[in-house]
Amino acid sequence: MTVVLFLIALVAGFAQFGAISSLNDVAKHFGHFSSTKTLQSVVGLSGSKLGLGLAALRFASLAALPLASLADRWGRTKVLQRTIVLGLLATAAAALSPSYWVFVLCFAFARPLLSAGSTLVQVITVELSSTKRRINRLVIMAAGAGIGAGLSAILHSLIRGPDSFRWLFSLALLPVFLLVPLVRIIPEPLERANDVPLARLGAVPRAQRSRLAVISTVAFTVGLITGPANGFTFVYGEGILKMSPGEVATVVTLSAVTGLAGLLMSQSLAKSVGRRWTVAIGVVATAITAAFAYSGGRTAFIIGYMVGIMAGGLLSPALSAISVEIFSHEVRATAAGWIVVFGVVGAVAGLALFGWVGDAVHTSSTSALRLPALVTFLPFLPALLLLRRVPESSQMALS
Repeated sequence: MTVVLFLIALVAGFAQFGAISSLNDVAKHFGHFSSTKTLQSVVGLSGSKLGLGLAALRFASLAALPLASLADRWGRTKVLQRTIVLGLLATAAAALSPSYWVFVLCFAFARPLLSAGSTLVQVITVELSSTKRRINRLVIMAAGAGIGAGLSAILHSLIRGPDSFRWLFSLALLPVFLLVPLVRIIPEPLERANDVPLARLGAVPRAQRSRLAVISTVAFTVGLITGPANGFTFVYGEGILKMSPGEVATVVTLSAVTGLAGLLMSQSLAKSVGRRWTVAIGVVATAITAAFAYSGGRTAFIIGYMVGIMAGGLLSPALSAISVEIFSHEVRATAAGWIVVFGVVGAVAGLALFGWVGDAVHTSSTSALRLPALVTFLPFLPALLLLRRVPESSQMALS
């Protein structure tokens, strides 16, 4: 069961990261270079257009809420299979994109399906694990998503040519034939009692809304940082710093080591100091390393990116754990869907702000994204103080 969920997390990570890893190629293919000293002069599309496209992908993930919420009605595994398969098919359809905005449209359709599927992987993992093993298995799922993203970056560097991104997206078809029979192996965690009335789609009981508000605010903060930090990685590395796709892919591949270190740290800290402290440390570290990565120059980019992946590895399992553990079974998938929504809203806001400030700077130098990074990544960190208002869930029994 754990192996199957790991494979699903890997495939979802691969499909979702494809839009990011190929963004510089897509911008060059569909963009028009200008003579002005702006982002468009070096990557083909303006910062605002790139930011709006990435924001549209994130905004589309709002549909992950009703999709995830359906799992509280229809069952986890049924919804998981349908969302992952449809998400992969939509990703493959992006290979036929005749323009930048059609590319955005295809991924905008795929994103909520894949986000809902990834969310349900976390929910099912927690519900099928004992209290002691929850964080361990969530670390494995996070590793799967990271490996999938890294695989996308590596294949992006190996498949070259004017239509390289089309070949990359078409690879999403291959796992479809594997996943359909494998998902049937996963047992349904718990059946909903027939005498429990169905709440409105997306509804959460009043007693659990304050917890949801706190975790959603943290998810908003994480999205605000990671949306532009991850979204502009390949545009900055290949387009502005003029690193080759192979060099950027090498950095991404080597960061698997730091990412694994972060996951192991998360596993240890989540048990020793608790989920809340681990999340807080991970968010702060993610913001600081992301700001450093965009501060200017290849050295800063490489160090900031690799340490940032470690910070993400530290953050991801602990946030996934607390996001699932503190809610009751009847609304667990719905709450997870709301948390995805607020993460999406944060990412949309971050991408829009990052791209707008990037255009306003009016420079094509290696420090072009320094100010956007500082303005976007740091101001909202005090929101982490709200974590004191939710219970520590490391020893909580699932209800």
